[in-house]
Amino acid sequence: MAAPLDDVVVLEIDNWMAAPSAGAVLADMGARVIKIEPITGDPMRGMGRPVKGDRFDAALQDYDFQFDVDNRGKESIAVALDQPEGAELVRQLAQNADIFMCNLLTKRQQKFGLDPDSLFKANPKLVHATLTGYGTSGPDAWRPGYDVTAFFGRSGLYDSMREGEDGMVPMARPAQGDHTTGLAMVGAILGALRLAEKTGEGQVVETSLYETAVWTQASDYAVTAVDHMPVRKRRRDQLLTITGNRFPCGDGNWVVFNMLPDAAYWPRLCEAIGLDDIIEDERFIDPKARYKNMAELIGIFDQTLAAKSRDEWGKIFDEAGLIWGPVMGLHEVPQDPHAQELGMFPTIEHPELGTYTTVNIPMRFGTADVKPQGPAPLLGQHSEQILRDFGMDASAIAALQDAGTVNKHQ
Repeated sequence: MAAPLDDVVVLEIDNWMAAPSAGAVLADMGARVIKIEPITGDPMRGMGRPVKGDRFDAALQDYDFQFDVDNRGKESIAVALDQPEGAELVRQLAQNADIFMCNLLTKRQQKFGLDPDSLFKANPKLVHATLTGYGTSGPDAWRPGYDVTAFFGRSGLYDSMREGEDGMVPMARPAQGDHTTGLAMVGAILGALRLAEKTGEGQVVETSLYETAVWTQASDYAVTAVDHMPVRKRRRDQLLTITGNRFPCGDGNWVVFNMLPDAAYWPRLCEAIGLDDIIEDERFIDPKARYKNMAELIGIFDQTLAAKSRDEWGKIFDEAGLIWGPVMGLHEVPQDPHAQELGMFPTIEHPELGTYTTVNIPMRFGTADVKPQGPAPLLGQHSEQILRDFGMDASAIAALQDAGTVNKHQ
């Protein structure tokens, strides 16, 4: 089967997780993604959380799976950008690329001659894509940004997720904002690539952690951008409906409901959990009464749901036709039969480590070959092959290596 991007060449200068994750998606779609790293490598290398458990040998325990998921299927060349010859080499490579993507701030792009104007001189049909924390213009365009600060913090997301007005600011798991922004980057790149093909003209696109986070909250911002009023951070007992709430079960696990309109699902929910006697109770007779007495109602539901485990209740909820979801731990999801049926955790074959499980991108194609194409590369693993493929002879390659402009992979 053909892959959607099997004739596309991507040059990528980035680090950490956001922009690299976009490159991983493009690689899964078949693009040749060349990761241009500093001589010392992407600082994310070796930073990942190790696997736990005695069943893994030392090689697997040392392998950086978090670096792998954002860099799988790529090629690596290590280049000293701070040398004039290094920056010139990247511009030469860009002559035969379709896409150049980076997370460099504007001043650094200009410093190395990797800004759109400079690269369009080498390749006027190039798609130039930038992912930053806060964008390339505006008073804070200079500011470094990670997903915790730019995506969750400044966008209002952390504040809106607090449990009540005095609730603690939550903390995200690693790279949630990075991967969301990476998908936005992919969408922008593919649109620009299509336009470049139609017009024959280079395209400039960008996205940022900050802008993407605001878009994820577009339903709230559609109102807040008009009235400029703060949203209310509601505790469980302050939510508008009991049928759109969350509850602990007897095994310590939780379930969530999202059933609207409340009036239609209220009797069905009560009947399913054995609370028929409160359906017509004056305290809970209609949505307004239930909201007024939500704290008392929460207590009744918590006590009732404590009688069974999450999964036992799940079978009952399904039989009753309720709209619910289990609150699952990360460790449970790879074993979820539905996740397995969707192919959400495919495998990669590593030449030394053997087969291991990874995470699929959130899109599936009917007949196209879209999947992880292989493990992440070693630092500079493909330097010589890339330079040969781009027309450089052995003596020129050796000269770059001797000058320390390109690494010599061991």
